[in-house]
Amino acid sequence: MSIKHTTEKALQMLRTLPRVTIGNIRDNPQSKQNPKRGRGQHGGDKHGAGNKGSGQRQNYMRLGYETGNTPFYMRFSYEPYYKGHHLKREYPPISLHQLQKLIDTDRLNARAPIDLTTICNTGLFAIRPDLLHHGVQLTDEGADDFNAKINIEVQHAPESVIAAIERNGGVIRTAYYDPHSLYAVVNPKKWFEKGVPIPRRMLPPQDAVAYYTDARNRGYLADPDQISQERLVLAQKYGYTLPKIEDDPDYAMLTEAKDPRQIFYGLNPGWVISLKDRAIIREKQ
Repeated sequence: MSIKHTTEKALQMLRTLPRVTIGNIRDNPQSKQNPKRGRGQHGGDKHGAGNKGSGQRQNYMRLGYETGNTPFYMRFSYEPYYKGHHLKREYPPISLHQLQKLIDTDRLNARAPIDLTTICNTGLFAIRPDLLHHGVQLTDEGADDFNAKINIEVQHAPESVIAAIERNGGVIRTAYYDPHSLYAVVNPKKWFEKGVPIPRRMLPPQDAVAYYTDARNRGYLADPDQISQERLVLAQKYGYTLPKIEDDPDYAMLTEAKDPRQIFYGLNPGWVISLKDRAIIREKQ
């Protein structure tokens, strides 16, 4: 049907056009002009630098300077609670809920031992030794829904997390890594490409020896017989039947552990890994 009259054409255009709102209208071209130049409140004559003084000369006071007064950080007495806070070891948290999700999405293989290297290889967690990160701590968020049978090594874990893992027939171990070894653990590929030997893990410092030698914490330096006894004590405390690892078909995987001086499974300290040649250069006996 052809449109003959201008009125009908205008009506048809109004039917197709959107309703006029604030969002689809604009000012006429050049209807608003800014008479000022530059920035500031002086019509642009100061160019945003203010009126005289250090602000005009771009000579700003250093951070924390209070024009001769006693600074805020020196106005109060020393608080010993913060002594050495910049040297304390940090352990970024990973919850059992996150760990279960990584296993369900095949980012972690529950049929193989899990350690700090496999957690970092997922690409979802960043361990920064330069920020005093010394590993990860496993938290109990999602402990009631955790149902994986794993062999995991972390740096810190509370009692509820240990019970949640051992209830499913798994094994947990807490181990210490010195900062030099952490650089190799969190990024093995970068370490191997440098062509340097695998470092030997150092023993924990004096303030961490008690934690990693305690069987209740499943420390990697604890007595295995005491750990077996503490497993039974924890099962009685939390009211679950402790599965027998000896009868488990995955007994070899569940009991696999590193040497206290070892940082990678199957690789000894002093070996050099050549990714280009796909070879392992072992040290002479």
